[in-house]
Amino acid sequence: MAATAWRLESQFRLPEHAIPVLLPPLQPVESGVSEAVEALRKGLEERFSRHITSGTELIETLERRRRDAVVPTALPPVDLLLGGGLPRGKMVEISGRGARFPVVMAALASSTSIGEAATLIDLGGAFDPQLGEAAGIDLQRMLWVRPKKLKEAVAAAEMLVATGFQLVVVDAGLPPLRGRVPDAAWVRLARAAEAHGSALVVSAPYPLTGTTSVAMLRAEQVRGRWSGGLLIGVETTMRLEKHRHKRPGEHARLRFEVAERR
Repeated sequence: MAATAWRLESQFRLPEHAIPVLLPPLQPVESGVSEAVEALRKGLEERFSRHITSGTELIETLERRRRDAVVPTALPPVDLLLGGGLPRGKMVEISGRGARFPVVMAALASSTSIGEAATLIDLGGAFDPQLGEAAGIDLQRMLWVRPKKLKEAVAAAEMLVATGFQLVVVDAGLPPLRGRVPDAAWVRLARAAEAHGSALVVSAPYPLTGTTSVAMLRAEQVRGRWSGGLLIGVETTMRLEKHRHKRPGEHARLRFEVAERR
């Protein structure tokens, strides 16, 4: 693992200003402060006391709100299927042989455009920096990792989630996949995402994560759109195969246009 981490760091470096910095642990709050807050609450009427909040309680509330928030993919049909977007602290899987990678690109563009740090673990080697920048990805805020095996990709994802990246995407590419990953590795990865509040996306040609993912989308076969013998775009259908908070079976049609060359 150490050799792999050294190799990735030597080949793909983020500028210093783009590396996420983790905050130091909070200092313990003295018990006297909490007692003073409780005493103040008791001395006021109930309608006023319930609005008084200590600093610790405020920090905990903000942390819960942050973890409950989502990372939008900037694709309204996909966000609607997922109940608003990619949930922070959870793992979402996109499987199938349809247009999975455009959804990945849209999510990376959405995350980096709002100033968050994201990473793409590109096992399939499908990413093109020029096309990514044209799609709206801020390359200064994205780390591009290219492992050789699926096991390396999952290990890198777990490490980067713990580092503090707000969005971590594992794209397994096309079959056949190189290497296998035990179920326990997906469980550890899902727990790491929950512990650090990262939105985690696994894109693969067939389901891999099992019960560890909070939601699963299936990308169906792509259909080309032609005009005068030229390909002008593609269409695909996304189906909600699983969701812990929604009834599965919903679907949405996505249309992607071919960018015009200048």
